[in-house]
Amino acid sequence: MPNRIAKKAIARRRKSLRLHGTIARDLGVAIVSGRYRPGDTLNGEIAASDRLHVSRSAYREAVRILAAKGLVESRPKVGTRVSPQYRWHLLDPDVLSWIFEFEPDDALLANLFELRKIVEPPAAALAATRRTDGDLDAMSRALEGMSRYTLASELGRLADQDFHSALLRASGNLFVVSLTSGVGAAVSWTTVFKQRFSPLSRDPVPDHARVFDAVAARDARAAHKAMTNLVENAFVDTTNSRQRASSAKRRNKKTR
Repeated sequence: MPNRIAKKAIARRRKSLRLHGTIARDLGVAIVSGRYRPGDTLNGEIAASDRLHVSRSAYREAVRILAAKGLVESRPKVGTRVSPQYRWHLLDPDVLSWIFEFEPDDALLANLFELRKIVEPPAAALAATRRTDGDLDAMSRALEGMSRYTLASELGRLADQDFHSALLRASGNLFVVSLTSGVGAAVSWTTVFKQRFSPLSRDPVPDHARVFDAVAARDARAAHKAMTNLVENAFVDTTNSRQRASSAKRRNKKTR
C-alpha cells in the first residue's frame, strides 16, 4: 500500500511539473514575442488559474520560473509585471527556444551573432594554447558527426553543439566554459532557424574543420581568424535565409 501511494504521489508531481512548465513556456513565448510588453501586468494568480483551468500552485510555479529567467518580477500590492528586456536572461536555453518560436527581429539576431564574435574567437585562440588531447578528441568526434549526419538532421546539430562546447571547454577559462549552455543553445536554434524553409545552400563543416586544424596546430592567431570567419559566415547564412523567407511570403501574397 505505501508503495502504491508513493507512486501516485510521484505521478502527480510529474504531472504538476509538466503543467507549470507548459504554462511558463506559453507565458514566456507571449512575453518574448511582444504580446506582453515590458511593464505590462500579468493576470492575478486567482484570475489566471481560473482562466487557464489550472491550480493556483501550478500558475505560481510557472511565474517563479519566469522570474528566475528575468522575464517578470512580482511585488506585493503591485502584482507580476513583465521586466525590461535588459533584465531578461537571453542566453538561457529556454528563453532562446521561446524567442525562436516566432520570427526574432533583425536587431536581436545581429546582437546574438555579435555576442558569439565577442566570445568564440578569443575562446578558440585560448583553446589553441591550452587544449589537451582529450579536447581534440572531443572536437574531432563532433566534427565527424557533423560530416556524417549533416546539420539538416538532429544528430548533426547535436554534433555541432558538441563541437562548440568542446571548444569552449578547451579554452580552460571557467567563466568562458560557463557560457557553454547558452552558446550551444544559440548555435542550435540559429541553425534550425536558417533551415526552416530550405536546406543550407553551403556546407559549414569546412569552416569548423579550419577551426579544428588551427587549434590542433596550436596556432592561436589562425584559430581566432577561423572562428571569426565561421561566425560571420553563419550570420550571412541566417540573413540570406531570412531574405529568402521574406521573398517567398511576398510571392505568396501576390498569387492569392
